Amino acid sequence: MTASLHDGERWDADGGLPADSLLSAIVEGADDAIISRRLDGRVLSWNRAAERLFGYRAEEMIGQSIDVLIPEDRMEEEAGIIARLTAGESLTSLQTIRLAKDGRPLHVSLTTSPVRDASGTIVGASKIIRDSGSWHAAQDALARSERRFHMLADNIAQLAWIAEPDGAIHWYNRRWYEYTGTSEEDMASWGWIAVHHPDHVERVTRDFRASIAAGTYWEDTFPLRGADGEYRWFLSRAKPVYDAKGRLMSWFGTNTDITNQRDQAAAIEKLLTEVNHRVKNTLATIQVLARRSAPGNDDFVKRFVRRIEALTINQDLLIDRRWGEVPVGELVDAQLGFVRGRVGDRLRCDGPDLLLSARSAETLGLALHELATNALKHGALTDEAGEVRVAWEVKDGNFTMRWNEAGGPPVTTPDFKGFGSAVIRDVPAATFGGEAVLDYTPEGLCWRLTCPLDAVAAH
Repeated sequence: MTASLHDGERWDADGGLPADSLLSAIVEGADDAIISRRLDGRVLSWNRAAERLFGYRAEEMIGQSIDVLIPEDRMEEEAGIIARLTAGESLTSLQTIRLAKDGRPLHVSLTTSPVRDASGTIVGASKIIRDSGSWHAAQDALARSERRFHMLADNIAQLAWIAEPDGAIHWYNRRWYEYTGTSEEDMASWGWIAVHHPDHVERVTRDFRASIAAGTYWEDTFPLRGADGEYRWFLSRAKPVYDAKGRLMSWFGTNTDITNQRDQAAAIEKLLTEVNHRVKNTLATIQVLARRSAPGNDDFVKRFVRRIEALTINQDLLIDRRWGEVPVGELVDAQLGFVRGRVGDRLRCDGPDLLLSARSAETLGLALHELATNALKHGALTDEAGEVRVAWEVKDGNFTMRWNEAGGPPVTTPDFKGFGSAVIRDVPAATFGGEAVLDYTPEGLCWRLTCPLDAVAAH
């Protein structure tokens, strides 16, 4: 909205507005409310921006007390402003509350300066008032966001921290200080090194710096000293945080106390070792009983003992793997180790990396051990030229393992199918819901197991 010359006004010699009219045009055209008042509070001037902001027209306010704009609880604030003005002071960008005509409270930024007469006496005040509602809304939103952040950060179970792009940590959550018993001054920059165990701090620092330099995710496990002087183990991770332009802004890290989990894992491992020891003792006792229960039947005893040994090998392998995932290659090597020592490179094994479940490892391990025993006694490995190739593959959602013998004596189909055939064929087929085939070709025995991958793979 622009101001214009009043009737009777004339341009000055340079073609501009007269000084009084120019000042009036500036005030009327301003975006901020500009008000002048006497020291007793009566309004002397009221520009159009003031009309827009407060809802009062100029004729409603000029000559009236400015107190209608001031909330009851802000009267003392206004008295203080007048006292400072009287002393010749100005106030700049005071954040306060004023009232609109309809009673709405308005967040405003208030700048007030004293007005002097020709003799220099302070006779009133000028006020520039800007609507700061959007600024206050943004500040409130920021405050709420900060409160939520601190509520989350200070109440999670983990120790948490934020580091600069170069790795210097500048913020820790409350849990960190509660656990370590340190202060912000203690932990400034790389001060966290002080609470690391001396046996681990060099490695941890080296690896952390390497991740920082590379800008890559960091993870490590190490002990941290608590306020009581005791060390506890923590799983620690840090992730780089980038801005919208892909620039590294900071690192966000956490330390999760895993001491109890480590102790439980150690207890379970000790228990498994003890169970394994007792099971192996039981199997050894069974072997002795077998020898004594079948005197003169050496062939039966030898085969029975070998099967017990296969169980023992599986038991050791699963204990080492904490009864979890077992790589198929590791299983093959463990079960066929006694054969490789005799035939060397006449036994070849090949296949992709694959993790088997514990149950799958048990079943496949017994089948492989039985096949190897038969190859040494009756099959290709009884001949110096005989060979065995073990191969496995994953294709179209299926797992296939093959045992192919070649170069040995001629093969004939046995008349009797005993327990060994069940271990090689029937048990795997039933366990994995697949097909196990024994083919007695003249060139050599062929065994093939095909089943769904999900039936053998670890999940």
